[in-house]
Parts: sequence; C-alpha cells; structure tokens
Amino acid sequence: HAPARFREEIRSRMPSATEAQELRLPSGTPVFLVCRTAFTEDGTAVEVNEMVLDAGSYILEYEFGA
Repeated sequence: HAPARFREEIRSRMPSATEAQELRLPSGTPVFLVCRTAFTEDGTAVEVNEMVLDAGSYILEYEFGA
C-alpha cells in the first residue's frame, strides 16, 4: 500500500500550556499544526501524521505547478 499522493492541512495558533512546556517555547511563540495524510492511487488513506511545530524554528516551503 505505497503512498501515491499526500494532502497537508496547516493551521497556526498559540500553544497549549503543555505544548509550550514540552517544546520549551519562549513566551508568545505560536505553533504550526500539520496534519499530513498519505493516499494510495485509488484514494485509500494509508497514513495520517499529526505534528505540532514551533513556528519560530520551521519554514514550511512548497513548490507546485500552476
């Protein structure tokens, strides 16, 4: 069941107290919430990966055709 395509949903918000503590975030630092789903050729979801990223430490870069 190899992935053939991916979809990402990205949101940003202020972290919860637990997230801020676990990520050792400076006060006032937002986080990115990324939910990446991998699909097979026939559209079956085969993997979901949810991530909470320190928005001050990551650059999300995408390149795609028009």
